[in-house]
Parts: sequence; structure tokens; C-alpha cells
Amino acid sequence: MTRTCGRLATTPLSTARRRAGRPRRRAATTLVAGLAAALCAAAPAAAQDTDAWPEAAPADVESVDAIIHALYDVISGGVGEARDWDRFRSLFAPQGRLVPTFTNPQGQRGYLVWTPDEYVQRSGDALSRIGFRETELARTTEQFGNVTHAFSTYASFRSDQGDPDTAFARGINSIQLYHDGTRYWILSVMWDSERPGQPIPERYLGG
Repeated sequence: MTRTCGRLATTPLSTARRRAGRPRRRAATTLVAGLAAALCAAAPAAAQDTDAWPEAAPADVESVDAIIHALYDVISGGVGEARDWDRFRSLFAPQGRLVPTFTNPQGQRGYLVWTPDEYVQRSGDALSRIGFRETELARTTEQFGNVTHAFSTYASFRSDQGDPDTAFARGINSIQLYHDGTRYWILSVMWDSERPGQPIPERYLGG
């Protein structure tokens, strides 16, 4: 399990203002300036990581539809069929994450956090061995500026046992996308599966 970074310990702005006795406008201006400086400082590192990352096919990342289709397509295939993991990586930002969530038989909930490379290491051989396929059943999308969030309902299939056309699992992929002015990047995919007591709501099934 990959651990996430700890939360930043912050003092509420209202408390900070009372302690410092500074005008509200000055505090807000300082906060915005600090955020801008942090973003500018981080930009060169992000660009350097991107330079070392597999280059995506333009057709895979030109639209929301294209990148989500490519995500499902690249992890799907027959028994023994190799996946194109460089294509998979190219859909993600280098800092992207995959986050499976789960509830164990005792009712305890949890999550894991994987990089794209860790997903390949943990799941790659199994996907090929069972002939895993996943298809999108429906999607709810919200967009603002550079940010897109997609609730993508999926059905999962396997070809190594039973009816390969009968889904053995369904669930929802929560996909965060970023558009840099040229292409879309996947920043994160978090998912949970349908199970007894947790059916997929009709509104997420295209109904």
C-alpha cells in the first residue's frame, strides 16, 4: 500500500488574522501571492517529469471521450494478450494516481494509492491471464476551465471462466482530468464496486 502525503497543518485564516491584527485584504492578498509562487516553482519540475514520460497518441488525448475510451481500451484484451503499458502510462500525468477503494467482509473500509507503474506491476499479469475487459456503461461529466470530472460507470468481464459476455463486476470510476491547452491528462482514477447493499444508482446507469 502506498501512503499518501500527510495533511498540511494550517491555522484557520480567521484565527491568523486575529493573532496578527492585519487587515483582511492584506491576508487574502498574501495567501494568493503565496499560492501563485508555489505554482510557478512547481511548474519546471512538472515539465521535466513530462519530458521523460511516454508520449501519447494525439487521438487518445484530444477529447474527454477519447481519453476515457483509451483508458478502457488499453487495459482490455483476451487471455494471454499483452497490454500496451506505455500507451497506458501516456494517458496519465507523471504524478497521476490510481485509487481502488474497498470494504472487507468485516465492514472495514479502506483504499490504496498506486502510481501508474505500480498499477502495472500489481495488475498487469493478472489482466492478461484472465482475459480482463472493461467497458463503459454510462458517464456523468462536469467541466470547469481546465478541470473535468467524470463519473464513469463500468462493467468488468473475464474470458478465462464462465460466460465471457457476462459481467462479473460493475462499479464507478471517478476520473479527474486536466487539460493543458493541448491535450487531456488523467490526474486520478478512484473506483468502487457495486455489491449487496450498494447498488449503482439509476442516475449513473444512463436511466
